[in-house]
Amino acid sequence: MASAETSAAPVSPVTFPPAFLWGAATSAYQIEGAVREDGRTPSIWDTFSHTPGKTAGGETGDIAVDHYHRYRDDVALMAELGLGAYRFSVSWSRVQPMGRGPAVQRGLDFYRRLVDELLAHGVKPALTLYHWDLPQELEDAGGWPERDTAYRFAEYAQIVGDALGDRVEQWITLNEPWCSAFLGYGSGVHAPGRTDAAASLRAAHHLNLAHGLGTSALRAAMPARNTVAVSLNSSVVRTVSDSPADVAAGRRIDDLANGVFHGPMLHGAYPAGLFAATASVTDWSFVQDGDLEAVNQPLDALGLNYYTPTLVSATESAPAGPRADGHGASSFSPWPGADDVVFHLTPGERTEMGWSIDPTGLHELIMRYTREAPGLPLYITENGAAYDDKPDPEGRVHDPERIAYLHGHLTAVRRAITDGADVRGYYLWSLMDNFEWAYGYGKRFGAVYVDYATLARTPKSSARWYAQAARTGTLPGATAAE
Repeated sequence: MASAETSAAPVSPVTFPPAFLWGAATSAYQIEGAVREDGRTPSIWDTFSHTPGKTAGGETGDIAVDHYHRYRDDVALMAELGLGAYRFSVSWSRVQPMGRGPAVQRGLDFYRRLVDELLAHGVKPALTLYHWDLPQELEDAGGWPERDTAYRFAEYAQIVGDALGDRVEQWITLNEPWCSAFLGYGSGVHAPGRTDAAASLRAAHHLNLAHGLGTSALRAAMPARNTVAVSLNSSVVRTVSDSPADVAAGRRIDDLANGVFHGPMLHGAYPAGLFAATASVTDWSFVQDGDLEAVNQPLDALGLNYYTPTLVSATESAPAGPRADGHGASSFSPWPGADDVVFHLTPGERTEMGWSIDPTGLHELIMRYTREAPGLPLYITENGAAYDDKPDPEGRVHDPERIAYLHGHLTAVRRAITDGADVRGYYLWSLMDNFEWAYGYGKRFGAVYVDYATLARTPKSSARWYAQAARTGTLPGATAAE
């Protein structure tokens, strides 16, 4: 009998289109540190992380991985790894400390220097305006549940667009507004830590409005060649069964996870069932005439962030077994009006976050938005995994689990392209280990290992693997060590 090795059909190499963009992503509060330098004032994440009991071990982003002072070395490392693009976010309170008024040029100068360094190394900058770090002064005035915050965001967008629009071509307004609204104001596991279901829905609408007003402000401030997108962490919602009750439960969660943002942004309307499903929480009177037209600005691309699917059922049909919504421990729900929906642990191997590994969900998500927004280019603006990475005695960091994760998910992206999706690029989350929000420094998502005692950077095996993929456009084997 022939061995399995000799009888198995050869595996075709997974090769991407030549123009496919290979990038990595970070966010300001997670890596920059220097929280009191050059005029920066506290954001909601400074306040939240300094509040006892809010983050693991009371850890904060005060120093993070000191990217503010080490950015030149970090950019050189990106170039060494062959990255074609780097997605970073701007700290609003570093640029506009009170969330209103004139810019602090010292803050803008940091981003000017960073962008110039990227361009000098042949790495394309992709700028995210908002990755969860609202200036504390704006939160003190009511935060995202207040309409004025959307107007303040548009002013901030114009400031950054004026300063960097001549050298940054790829722009993203908001990163994962779902987390800002529902984890920040609903369950309270993210900054600012409020637990008010009605406020979370108001926040969602005003984030939508901020996106629309910010998009218009950017377009007025920048050259026409620049592109504007938004990054959504849209959920792949699956149901335990096809029963009418479970399907209805899945539809409600889909509206709250996805439609609440892509409805207004892509189609100029909220999902038909969303108002009825949340009627016990709010009457939606904060949606004013003209808001939906303001939100529904034409986009140049759409960013999709994906980690794991969501599995739900109706209460009456819920089988026995472990349940979780995957969004941190809280007695308050991030799902307003859906208290009777049960969240189940999805099957399969898990990352250190406890999230199941399912590349089919990424393919499903891409194909959904290929249908939702035909003709709109897509980017995977976040995808990655946390593992308990440790250096070996020689100081090397081997992370074969992450290599397998990336191989599986990038293969799903390539399959979606074959199936007709216009996916233009992929941003690995994350470039390097960093402050993982309420989890502190205990969860490592990076392709580059950071020794938090010395802040030394060491590329993991996955970084070398990804570098090879970026340089060749073809995925190395899933078991490749380097």
